[in-house]
Amino acid sequence: MQKREYFTHFNPARVPSPCFVIDKAAVEDNLKILHRVQRESGAKVLAALKAFSCWELAPLYRDYLSGTCASGLHEARLGREAYGGEVHCYSAAYKEADLIEILKVADHVLFNSFSQWARFKSVALRAQQERPELQFGIRINPEHSEGEVALYDPCAPCSRMGVPIAQFEQALREDPLLLEGISGLHFHTLCQQDLPPLARTLAAVEEKFGQYFPQLTWINFGGGHHISREDYQVDELIALIRSFMSRHQLQVYLEPGEAVAIRSGVLVAEVLDITWNTMAQAILDTSATCHMPDVLEMPYRADILGAGMPNEFAHTYRLGGMTCLAGDVIGDYSFAQPLQIGQRLMFDDMAHYTMVKTTTFNGINLPAIALWDSRTNELQVVREFGYDDFKQRLS
Repeated sequence: MQKREYFTHFNPARVPSPCFVIDKAAVEDNLKILHRVQRESGAKVLAALKAFSCWELAPLYRDYLSGTCASGLHEARLGREAYGGEVHCYSAAYKEADLIEILKVADHVLFNSFSQWARFKSVALRAQQERPELQFGIRINPEHSEGEVALYDPCAPCSRMGVPIAQFEQALREDPLLLEGISGLHFHTLCQQDLPPLARTLAAVEEKFGQYFPQLTWINFGGGHHISREDYQVDELIALIRSFMSRHQLQVYLEPGEAVAIRSGVLVAEVLDITWNTMAQAILDTSATCHMPDVLEMPYRADILGAGMPNEFAHTYRLGGMTCLAGDVIGDYSFAQPLQIGQRLMFDDMAHYTMVKTTTFNGINLPAIALWDSRTNELQVVREFGYDDFKQRLS
């Protein structure tokens, strides 16, 4: 199935380089798909800010989603201040000072372990007395791996994420009242995946933890759902959720992150130099290390509009960043024409897990941020960065 294309007619010379360019139309197209799932299934869909938190677009979210989910205090505050709707927060562990502030802005607070819940239960329940809408949940680990990359597999052996069933049962044997105050469970196993991995995970969750469902009012299916991808089985997802909710009378939550921003952004970069060492090298004003770290961490290959695989076209180059890290290599690409110094390139699908991960290693400047609307061709550069942004991160 052919992927949606939004930037084929965008002129990268219109923005400074490097620059993240986000298409409002593409984001809204994704939100409409997520809204359909929410409307037809009865689930509540939250946007995971850890993947994409361009809050200039927050007004769009209010029309389509139920709220946001956060991984800590700052994201929770951003969700409450900018996005509206429900705010859910999960962290592998909380500092007490952070948790006290989170309890003021979040609607659901999820604990990664029974030890954290036991430690902070009294604090949480006092906050609930002042804010009755506050609810608390435990993250479970169904010990069912679906991810292909160990770095992103929360159910890998020795994972620190969530409570396995053996520990869950042992904790309740030691303290039968431990679930008092807990109204829901959360699990997360997926990474850029479609429906069958979710269905298999859900079967494992029901088998291991289903006996506790009657004590609960909601369950959170976590993130990693590529719902807005062109080949995702949306109808089947809706049916799966409806069936689950009918069987268990639990409110279902989904927390997609990438699905909000798939196909919605490019990273504009400029060629600074052309060199040769066994093969042609092109040095860019962007960096895998600083601006697209998943290229090195996952690893994955970022597509470039108009480029191909090595030797697919006449001219092949190894593209690298301008940092001192020898491994700051984006990859090998081929082009129909030789690259020229000053030429602009556009890395495709670079909104999610890029803007949120950028660094200023080597003092490299952060990419600017621009909002574009492919429907009207309207463009606004909303943020440019400079020396002060680098300096203020340091002592």
